[in-house]
Amino acid sequence: MANPSIKIKATLLGTGTSQGVPVVACNCDVCASEDPKDKRLRSSLLLTINQQNFVIDAGPDFRQQMLREQVESLRAILLTHEHVDHIFGLDDIRSYNWIQKNPMEIYAEERVQKAIKRIFNYVFASFKYPGIPKMHLKSVDGRLFAIDGIEFMPIRCWHHKLPVYGYRVGDLTYITDTNFIEESELQKIAGTRVLIINCLRKEKHLSHFNLDEVLAIVNRVNPDQTYLTHISHAFGKYETVQAELPDNVFLAYDGLELEL
Repeated sequence: MANPSIKIKATLLGTGTSQGVPVVACNCDVCASEDPKDKRLRSSLLLTINQQNFVIDAGPDFRQQMLREQVESLRAILLTHEHVDHIFGLDDIRSYNWIQKNPMEIYAEERVQKAIKRIFNYVFASFKYPGIPKMHLKSVDGRLFAIDGIEFMPIRCWHHKLPVYGYRVGDLTYITDTNFIEESELQKIAGTRVLIINCLRKEKHLSHFNLDEVLAIVNRVNPDQTYLTHISHAFGKYETVQAELPDNVFLAYDGLELEL
């Protein structure tokens, strides 16, 4: 992997599932918890590298996350796939368009770009309504690519039958909405110091890793630290789950900051 020694600050913008936590109309112990670490927005990651900010996925909570972390500039957005909880905040790039005086670069594979053009059709219509967001779609095809000299490696993963991308930059790898990674793609993660990976719950799930499956990945890849994200209310309370995890595996929470 190129430029492994670059300095990265990673902020977990959201660590919840597509419904977030608490879940609407749910009164379970986790949803009723008063612990701030049990409050989870939709999953997203902020990377600060060379004084530039990059976001992986912009779901419905994107505006709230940008305000909370006081992100005043944004170089680009990288997308893992086209599900609602990963793209529906894209309309809120308008402020960055206005301040930065340019379209937002959005990196995604061709299938995801087609979904964006369909869902945000007004952005790409021949008549540009005043004030609409401006997007510059950039293709991800599985090969290493660079943004201002910062190299990102796509990791092909599977979300049940849907192909999605995780991303590695330097010694950090971020993988969400996944329940299978082929051996050739696991090799791209080798040497990762920090792995952030989806772990929905303890019970097996159709399209997400459960805890046992994640721990198998950890044993295979052997990162220094692993942080679990895309967490369901079915997993349990933060303090309870964290006490049960291996010493080098951590339950992530919204606002968690990592530096490497």
